[in-house]
Amino acid sequence: MHAEAIRRIGVVGAGLMGHAIALEFAVAGYEVGLHDCTQQRLEQALQTIEADLKLLLRLGLVQPEQAQAAPGRIAASIHLPEIAEEADVVIEAVPEELALKQRVFAELSPLCPERTLLASNTSSFMPSALFATTGRPDKVLVAHYFNPPYLLPGVELVRSEQTSEETLTTMFDLLTRVGRRPILLHKEVPGFVANRLQAALLREALFLVQQGVVDARDLDTMVKNGFGRRLAVAGPFEVLDNSGLDVWLAIASQLFPTLEGSREALAWLEAKVASKELGVKTGKGAYKWPPEAAEALKERLGRGLAAIEQLA
Repeated sequence: MHAEAIRRIGVVGAGLMGHAIALEFAVAGYEVGLHDCTQQRLEQALQTIEADLKLLLRLGLVQPEQAQAAPGRIAASIHLPEIAEEADVVIEAVPEELALKQRVFAELSPLCPERTLLASNTSSFMPSALFATTGRPDKVLVAHYFNPPYLLPGVELVRSEQTSEETLTTMFDLLTRVGRRPILLHKEVPGFVANRLQAALLREALFLVQQGVVDARDLDTMVKNGFGRRLAVAGPFEVLDNSGLDVWLAIASQLFPTLEGSREALAWLEAKVASKELGVKTGKGAYKWPPEAAEALKERLGRGLAAIEQLA
């Protein structure tokens, strides 16, 4: 199958990522089937899609006619066969539990037409672990989006040894058609590329706060007003070349031996989770998050990411 032949997209899992992936394809003109296990979750997803469209309108990222038409292209159902039976591509976006994802793929394989490509939005599980339960390993891959998907265009495409070149090319072309900027990983690695980079930064940030070197607010201030701005418009290797590899060799020789190298989650993070201080979702994490502050953060992220998109 070629990308231009794709007409209908299925999304399994209507939560944080799934509803936004459905929104992306509906805005681009595709018919979308959205599945979750309860009607309540689907209704909440459709309400969130309406709110996301209003944000995208305010940011100038969709036209009024797109925002008006998109919800009508999304058919929500608690019945998986209704989503799968005519889909050209199905993207799984259920919670990050290996057994659950494996079960979803096992159920999808006999329900979908032979032509259907199956993708997982997993952020950590390797394709070979996920797709052993399918009868079509050549048509399966990882398509890892980033949150929020409608504002971050990057997608990591990860193949298993069985994924065909046609599947990889079709998914790459499909995502490019809807405004994504996918990359191809040449081999499997836990966490893929982006989450490994994020985890390395997070580990050092947690270490510095835990050791009392700096508090969380000041650390965030420095990232936002220092090197973080640079990374929004230039990747690490562009930064290396711009500064000079000789300069970074001198820095690395002195600094790398002192960096945090723990192989376990740090105590600061464990203590927060044990106290149910999970961030925005519980109203408190590194910061306090009353509803108005949480909404302001979402708006700030949206406006900032929209402005960066104009520089891309």
